[in-house]
Amino acid sequence: MGLSILKYRFVQIILVAAGTAVAGEFKINPFDGDIFRIAMGSSAFLLFLLLMRQLPYITTGIVTGTVVLLFRTAMDAVTGSSLSLLESMNSHFSAMVYYIVFAALMSLIKSRVDTFHPLVLGGVAALIDLVSNEMELLTRLIVLDSSSFRLNEWTYLMAIAVLRTYFTTGVYSSISVSQLRITQREQNRRMEQMLGFGSGLYGEVFYLKKSIGTLEHATLRSFELYSGLKEEGHQDYSRQVLNMTQELHEVKKDSQRILAGLMKLVDRELAGDLDMQLSGILRFTIKSNAKYAEMLGKNISFSLNQTSDYITASYIPLLTLLNNLTANAVEVIKGKGRISLDVYEKSGTTVFSVTDSGSGIQALDRDLLFEPGFTTKFDEEGVAATGIGLSHVRDIVELFEGEIKVKTASSAGGAMFQILLPTAKLRKEE
Repeated sequence: MGLSILKYRFVQIILVAAGTAVAGEFKINPFDGDIFRIAMGSSAFLLFLLLMRQLPYITTGIVTGTVVLLFRTAMDAVTGSSLSLLESMNSHFSAMVYYIVFAALMSLIKSRVDTFHPLVLGGVAALIDLVSNEMELLTRLIVLDSSSFRLNEWTYLMAIAVLRTYFTTGVYSSISVSQLRITQREQNRRMEQMLGFGSGLYGEVFYLKKSIGTLEHATLRSFELYSGLKEEGHQDYSRQVLNMTQELHEVKKDSQRILAGLMKLVDRELAGDLDMQLSGILRFTIKSNAKYAEMLGKNISFSLNQTSDYITASYIPLLTLLNNLTANAVEVIKGKGRISLDVYEKSGTTVFSVTDSGSGIQALDRDLLFEPGFTTKFDEEGVAATGIGLSHVRDIVELFEGEIKVKTASSAGGAMFQILLPTAKLRKEE
């Protein structure tokens, strides 16, 4: 494994060196003759170092400098230069020094690149570029006995260094922002999946807990019936009831094992994400149900009116409530319609309203609306829905000691579900 990583890094270093050498052939000469060149190789090398910080900078600088020296010497030979091999290598030796010095200085700030503001990073890179250029010029002065530069030429050199490095850091910043946006989109997608999973699972866990309670009560009643029948001498009947009691007990134990597994799954999925803003819950509810409406081929417009916002640790039960009500609203709308979510506080109570422009709810159905199994929804083949969603809503509202109301939406002509929950049970104190 270690050897393969070293090979992979060496290949990356070679690619950086080759790319820098080729980019260096795109150049301008700010001074007379070919004594000094401003090439794109420097910009390419800086960009490579910023984007590939996993590489050892000094080693990369030595390899890049060597490749640039050999590449430029070979280009002189190919283009028929009058310089001998030694003269050509001496002529380009200073370029190798530039890349080594540049990489060595960049290694000093390698671990702090992410902490720099882009303007500061550009200024530091410009300073490193200027120092590296001076070392290149000093090497030329020693090796080739070149003449020194005038002040205006130094000024021009500094301006070129600043422009070049700020252009490169600008490109790097743009690439970094794009990568951050991609990462953020992926995190948002993961968060939506996690919240949707948690919201749906919470409702099932809640219902399973209630079912376990019902089973426990039924088991107790069944055992009492067994004891009564046995005391009265009905041995056959009492034995049958005892068998039923034992079966109920086994079902309860199996349900408890399933519940324990589901609770572990919920804890693992939601670990570390214990708090959420109300506004985030509402945005997720609208976004997920807009996708649901699109999947059903319906043209539904969603609106949000929110005057209260705070952090809550109870975001999963709230998501379960709002998702159930909003999904029901989507399902009852035929083709095209509107759904509005309203949230506000009044007298220590947070009020959540979901209003749709559907056909509304018949007065006779309102008393049965929250009973498990009751439904008015049927698919295209006439199969009834489970009728469990609204019973979840009622049970969760009762858990928070709240209240749920069903009204006729006067403006939309559909239904309005209004949930009133004590703010103190939702708000997390900072």
